[in-house]
Amino acid sequence: MQTALDFGPQARRTDPATSHAAAAAVSRQMRERHHDVILSALKEHGPMGKDGISTRCRLTGVMVARRLPELVKLGSVRLTGKTVASTTGRAEREYEAT
Repeated sequence: MQTALDFGPQARRTDPATSHAAAAAVSRQMRERHHDVILSALKEHGPMGKDGISTRCRLTGVMVARRLPELVKLGSVRLTGKTVASTTGRAEREYEAT
């Protein structure tokens, strides 16, 4: 999947230097690979929340959470309007492949 969109800074201006360093370390290639893995998990297993996706594609919840808004902007994924239980039992938004 080629991501033609520029997602802008991956850290907020007020975030600590460690967050900016981590954001800079995430290469475009890695981001695209995560996009592909997340999208494949949604296509194979159907609509899921962040934690469900994380479990099935072996990415951390943080990795998945950072990539989902990018996939929404690309039009590859959309919110279903439903919530599902996270691994801790809290409600989280459900996503599906488009």
